[in-house]
Amino acid sequence: MAAGCAKVYQEKVSRDLLNIFHAITDKGAKFKSLHDPWCDTSTPQGEPLVTILAGFATFERHLIKARTDAGRKRAMARGVRFGRPRKLDQHQRQEPIQRLANGETLVDVARTYGVDPTTIGRLLNNGA
Repeated sequence: MAAGCAKVYQEKVSRDLLNIFHAITDKGAKFKSLHDPWCDTSTPQGEPLVTILAGFATFERHLIKARTDAGRKRAMARGVRFGRPRKLDQHQRQEPIQRLANGETLVDVARTYGVDPTTIGRLLNNGA
């Protein structure tokens, strides 16, 4: 029994600190960090301090998300493409459509470019 507890939970990093504290207190338990003496919800000063610090952590998460969202929008406006790199360049995306129209099979065209047939099939659905 560590710290006089029947069960000890260990959390390295949590993105949901306030909800965890709320769940603990709803069950009638208190939270006490073994490494940080200020982080103790069983003391009158510890509970509001932990709540305030958890609130700041949540606020910071929101700021980080807002900044990354804004950066993502700016990058998209500059034409940055997100996701996996394309397997085929612009010419390679146009040529298979012509080859398929001339009667070649999807598998043969895909084999020429070293890609899966579904990659070529997507070109037909999405256009070049």
